[in-house]
Amino acid sequence: MSRSRRVAGCVMSGLVIAFMLLDAGMKLVPLDVVIKATAELGFPASPDLARALGAVALVCTALYAFPRTAVLGAILLTAYMGGTVAVHLRVGNPLFSHMLFGVYLAVLAWGGLYLRDPRVAALLPLRSPSAEV
Repeated sequence: MSRSRRVAGCVMSGLVIAFMLLDAGMKLVPLDVVIKATAELGFPASPDLARALGAVALVCTALYAFPRTAVLGAILLTAYMGGTVAVHLRVGNPLFSHMLFGVYLAVLAWGGLYLRDPRVAALLPLRSPSAEV
């Protein structure tokens, strides 16, 4: 595995981890803006609910951050992001900025893992069209 590929994967994964830590931290506190946004999405305006979501996000992110559990973390983050897509779909938020944001983050997470972990790359061998015979 080339060094540049591994660095690119770590940068992509680092962006996901940084975003998720920010998101989890805001929910764990919980900030008023989080409780208001939760209510606008149709959930109870509850600090306990925000903290629970923050704890789930933090656990998923921690699992993703450590190489030994990164695949499990990526699976759990993808599930978490799937929930965000469903919630934004249900309330009718805009497609590209809100609904698909979870998809963007999940793709970034898996792309980073693909580039930094040769085991994941071996599971999904992408080939260029010129490599096919």
